[in-house]
Amino acid sequence: MRAALTVLGLAATMALAMPAARADIKVGIVVSATGPGSALGQPQIKAVAALPKEIGGEKIVYIALDDESDSVKGLQNARRLVIQDGVDVIIGSSLTPVTMPMLDVALESRTPLLSLAASTAIVQPMDDKRKWAFKVVPNDDIMAAAMLKYIARTGVKTLGFIGVSDGYGEGYYQEVSKLAPTLGITVTTHEVYARGDTSVTGQALKVIATNPDAVFIASAGTPAVLPQQALRERGYAGKIFQTHGVATQEFIKLGKENVEGAIFAGEAFSIADDLVPEDPFRRANDAFVSAYQAANGDKPNIFAAHLWDTATLLKGAIPGALKAAKPGTPEFRAALRDELERGKDVYLNNGLSTMSPTNHNGYDERSAFLIKVEGGRFRLVK
Repeated sequence: MRAALTVLGLAATMALAMPAARADIKVGIVVSATGPGSALGQPQIKAVAALPKEIGGEKIVYIALDDESDSVKGLQNARRLVIQDGVDVIIGSSLTPVTMPMLDVALESRTPLLSLAASTAIVQPMDDKRKWAFKVVPNDDIMAAAMLKYIARTGVKTLGFIGVSDGYGEGYYQEVSKLAPTLGITVTTHEVYARGDTSVTGQALKVIATNPDAVFIASAGTPAVLPQQALRERGYAGKIFQTHGVATQEFIKLGKENVEGAIFAGEAFSIADDLVPEDPFRRANDAFVSAYQAANGDKPNIFAAHLWDTATLLKGAIPGALKAAKPGTPEFRAALRDELERGKDVYLNNGLSTMSPTNHNGYDERSAFLIKVEGGRFRLVK
């Protein structure tokens, strides 16, 4: 009862704090610009400058906050955005552990949440809380399925596993451990490490001791270099597979020769140059890169593309929501949620998105491209 009263009290506080209907559309953004997730959050905070300033004839106001890669700070930021700033939608966070508590705020305030994080748990299983949550990063199961099928085709029978000790790594482990036996693959180990660790030598040695045909690393950004480097430096010569979380030039620059040959299932963004100019995925990429370079003067990475893709989804949903209600009202937020759910065949840097009442990720394996680190570049595996 006390918990129920707390929720009702918070909801009442939020309702009282909400401003009257207005013309401007307020978009709250929460990213991990500092802390262990900064490799993801830094390019995302830079991408804010490239986002559209007007959609559907209405001005867009962005309020961007840093959660410092901390779930408590992320929750505080989300509450501030809905109570103090009266945003119509929240984008964030960069990390799964930071995003998960924000789902409560989305439900309590009836505010759509578009996550930049990866874990399937953000949008599945569908329930009252996840009804308000969407995400642009493909679900673990889609990428894991594409990757495991490829691994099986290469003749791998035993597979070691090293992953980060949070929702991202554990989400991938759940998918890998579930799919591998159906494809005749035995997972020999389940080693974990923290994103902020400076060494994974012990974990690498344990994996090598099981003599696997290949190793699967579930990590993101530059922390994903550590396991592969440790494996190579200790003489492991087998195949190494990564996840789409490594699709940054920083991963290649830091890993150098140690990450050559790494293969992962990833988004079209990483291999857009290998696609023909008229390919819809290539056109989506060209639009983003052009806007980002105009705003920042340098090239973006996939994590920045996550933020751009949320804006693309909003660009498709806002005009319909404006027909139902004015920004700054509960009715507008509800209409915006409904319109996001109706998005069909939207080409994004992250994939081909078709949302539904039961699928708030919207992708299938058409969004998973096999990618290899080759010659210091990401290349499409053909």
